[in-house]
Amino acid sequence: MDYQDINAKTIDRWIDEGWEWGKPIDQATYERALNGEWNVLLTPTKFVPHEWLGNLKGKRVLGLASGGGQQMPIFAALGADCTVLDYSEKQLESERFVAEREGYSIRIIRADMTKPLPFDDGEFDLIFHPVSNCYIQNVKPVWQECFRVLKKGGTLLSGTDNYINYIVDSDEKNIVNTLPFNPLVNEEQRKQLERDDAGMQFSHTLEEQINGQLEAGFTLLALYEDTNGEGRLHELNIPTFIAMRSVK
Repeated sequence: MDYQDINAKTIDRWIDEGWEWGKPIDQATYERALNGEWNVLLTPTKFVPHEWLGNLKGKRVLGLASGGGQQMPIFAALGADCTVLDYSEKQLESERFVAEREGYSIRIIRADMTKPLPFDDGEFDLIFHPVSNCYIQNVKPVWQECFRVLKKGGTLLSGTDNYINYIVDSDEKNIVNTLPFNPLVNEEQRKQLERDDAGMQFSHTLEEQINGQLEAGFTLLALYEDTNGEGRLHELNIPTFIAMRSVK
């Protein structure tokens, strides 16, 4: 089985078990967004600054690996023309559920972001890409595809890991792993993920995450760091994620 198939099945199971990132927003949250009261996340705890998104009315927005009915309904309420791409059937079911409940249209595509994106050059004004590339082996091709499908002047908002989570054990007390963390080449790391029911995950350097965007042609405008939101690293206020705003 391809590692992405493993991840899709793992995430579907997590959602059945009540995974935080698979719970669609309720009607009250959607209605508040209609009235201009809203927030969205790229990383676990810090809300994305509203100025990072700007006025979304009439804008074409791609939610890249952004299923779950959490962010895209907010963007639809703000007037965006939304497309969501994800490889989890359960995440996409949540998108359909909220769209049908609230009566808006959204283009829903099940696809693998490690493959060329099924979109035309310059199709989108904004890409919203919350933390998810920790589940893929190579991130630079994703940045290149994001650059391709954005219009000139378009914005990429991305949440990324900074690899700290991958050097520690499950209790986040001891440094146990070498980098890169890659279960496709390191059997012990694969066994660790299997014990933790964590799917197939990969560490990425800042060169891959930040310089990868620059190499693709993006200009980095702003960033902030964030923690896991729970666990020992969070309690010690150790950042494990980065959110970035970049422009084509």
